[in-house]
Amino acid sequence: MSTSNGNARSSFASVQEGGLRMTGLPMRLFQKGNRLFWNPAEIDFERDAADWQNLTDAEHELALQLAAAFIAGEESVTRDIQPFTQAVASEGRLEDEMYLTQFAFEEAKHIEAFRRWLDAVGATEDLTPLIEKNPGYGVIFYGILPDALNALRDDPSPAAQVRAAVVYNQVVEGVLAMTGYHAWRRTVEDRGILPGIQEVIRLIGRDERRHMAWGTYTCRRHIATDPSNWDVVQDTVNELMAPAMGLVEFLFTQYEMVGEEVPFELSKDEFMGFATNQFSRRLEVIEAAKGRTLAEIEGEDREMELEDALEADDLDRSVPA
Repeated sequence: MSTSNGNARSSFASVQEGGLRMTGLPMRLFQKGNRLFWNPAEIDFERDAADWQNLTDAEHELALQLAAAFIAGEESVTRDIQPFTQAVASEGRLEDEMYLTQFAFEEAKHIEAFRRWLDAVGATEDLTPLIEKNPGYGVIFYGILPDALNALRDDPSPAAQVRAAVVYNQVVEGVLAMTGYHAWRRTVEDRGILPGIQEVIRLIGRDERRHMAWGTYTCRRHIATDPSNWDVVQDTVNELMAPAMGLVEFLFTQYEMVGEEVPFELSKDEFMGFATNQFSRRLEVIEAAKGRTLAEIEGEDREMELEDALEADDLDRSVPA
């Protein structure tokens, strides 16, 4: 095990007996990310620019609100993941540290992908007002998310890691991002438009499911070691669910308040139900770590199996009955 304290280092895990744990989940996620590499610069947005001209003003505004929320969110998580990398490094978890460097790289790549799309359709104006009009967005992305991750700089304890993983992976990615991707699919796939952003959403969603699998694994391994960390999960969930669900709901209530139809015929009930289902199923898998040993958790693959199942369900839901 490699150990590090500030600028001091006492050993190198990669050259010690046994080397890297290639079969553990962090390394398998790392290897999968290497196999599935993609480059935002290679995505063609020419058709998107043409399709954009045929959308109504209301459709433009909702699409830009979603895009602005995503690119700002990707910027947030790119910047806020750094303390988590330092926290796992302090425990000598080199494989997790390696995966989190890839994790951060992928989040940065997501920023580029959304920015290229916005530029392609001509949305070069300041989009800040579109995200700041949603009260829940500011609560989470200006406050709770950076606070939970930056807290790891001074307190890299398992409990603090669990809180950070719930905020980052389970709520920001698992509830907000995945529900947003579902909204994108509803708006563009159902109508056969904007093929470039369709490809972006597919590729980003694939990355994010690996990220969420790691977050679920991190919670499970710490709960197996200390069952009281399940209380941290519950406390964090109780704190965050209201602003998170409020953020999703606002996408619809902003139109209800002025008596207008939601663009693209999106349904509030569908999306609130989708967000709740995604979240509750991940929590069930996390809770199941209680009473298990760390060896049992590390010998399973429930985290990625869950994400594969949720992805299959999501694709089914993306096509209206």
